[in-house]
Amino acid sequence: MTGPVRVLICDDHAVVRAGLRALLDSAEGIAVAGEAAGGEEAVAMAAKLRPDVVLMDLQLGPGIDGVAATRRITAATGREAPRVLVLTTYDTDADVSRAIGAGATGYLLKAERPEELFAAVHAAARGRTTLSAPVARRATTAPAAPALTPRERDILAQLAHGLGNREIARALFISEATVKTHLGRIYAKLGVDTRAGAVAVAKERRLLG
Repeated sequence: MTGPVRVLICDDHAVVRAGLRALLDSAEGIAVAGEAAGGEEAVAMAAKLRPDVVLMDLQLGPGIDGVAATRRITAATGREAPRVLVLTTYDTDADVSRAIGAGATGYLLKAERPEELFAAVHAAARGRTTLSAPVARRATTAPAAPALTPRERDILAQLAHGLGNREIARALFISEATVKTHLGRIYAKLGVDTRAGAVAVAKERRLLG
């Protein structure tokens, strides 16, 4: 990626948006592309501005919530969809599961240090998953995932680096059709239906080595 990571902030509190804008604008390699006060506005602005990352709160007042907005943002623009990084005060298992299931690339709590937020934004722009430490620690107590084959682990490792199907196929010397077949099996074993979800669960359950 060339140039700064362009971020769209979505939070229903004006003071929070202003604080995040000031914080992100002070970070090297990050530029705020816009702000949205609600889910529908975030969906519309994401389509118009095409940011690299959308920083998404979960609870947004009237209208659709952050999970619904995330699902629409990650689906509406197809392959070039912005990455969505959730930034919220809510850390229940249900909230995390819904957000990741909707396509969020990462899940941070608002108590994180600025440096952690900056790192997560850069990671999200590269397609890499970041979870706040409390969320990740609690997730490690979840039931163990079914065993993955060595090839499935190889593909998961490539996913964690943000590679697409074609890039994975080239890296592992297999066809794209084979990659898709393995992804389907991985999703089924991990109980997810998105690439970000697979990486998040794999990291939570320490399947990436």
